[in-house]
Amino acid sequence: MRRVVELTEMGRGTGPRVLLLPGLGARGVGFRALAERLSFVARPVLVEYPEGSLAACGAGELARQVLMAAGRMDAVVASSYGGMVAGHLAAAGAVRGVAFMGSFTRPEHLGLRGHLIPLMGPIAVLGRPGPFTACVASWTRVPAEQVADVVPTTTLERMTTLHRAFACRREPPPPELRPLSVSCLCIQGDRDVLVPASTMARLAASLPSGTPQHLLRGAGHVPYFTHPEECARLLTPWLHALAPATGAETAA
Repeated sequence: MRRVVELTEMGRGTGPRVLLLPGLGARGVGFRALAERLSFVARPVLVEYPEGSLAACGAGELARQVLMAAGRMDAVVASSYGGMVAGHLAAAGAVRGVAFMGSFTRPEHLGLRGHLIPLMGPIAVLGRPGPFTACVASWTRVPAEQVADVVPTTTLERMTTLHRAFACRREPPPPELRPLSVSCLCIQGDRDVLVPASTMARLAASLPSGTPQHLLRGAGHVPYFTHPEECARLLTPWLHALAPATGAETAA
């Protein structure tokens, strides 16, 4: 069982150091295809969260653990619930740019779905998601060997999702990022059934004025997994504008 945040450094160049944050029950390794493409322009870092009962903490505490493991970053690419973690990191001044991918920083950005976040835990345990759920979430066929990169498939992963989902509302969400000098970007799949496309407008309204919004046609909830080329194309110019910060902390 993973007890602490674990990092996998994917790039060794001189570009911005980019943290890739997964969602509520997803694996960080699901970002690998996107990380490989970004490694030509950045230094991507895959993130795996603590598991089991250690997952029973809010997004703010998880952000603190991520910061302890990774240090200050140039940028974060956050999927789904990872957007709440990224929001806390940005509000703490720990990151200069955040790309939100099918994401949100507050449950109300999801509309009525925001009240259902705690139910994602029991659904993961009792529904036992597998290939069909992975295909619905991705809006495409997922190879059997990659299903575990999209949905929680082991007993430990499902219980981890349960603990994290129940803890989601135990602390306040991050403050709105609109007044902060943080560079933001929104990417959303138009076939996302978990975080619908309407979420992007609500999220963007809480971000700095002028934040770009991109809608990916045919993409579901995990565009970083299903559409890595398109995501890399959208992220590359944004990353080019985020030169590595002088004296930025690195992981211990």
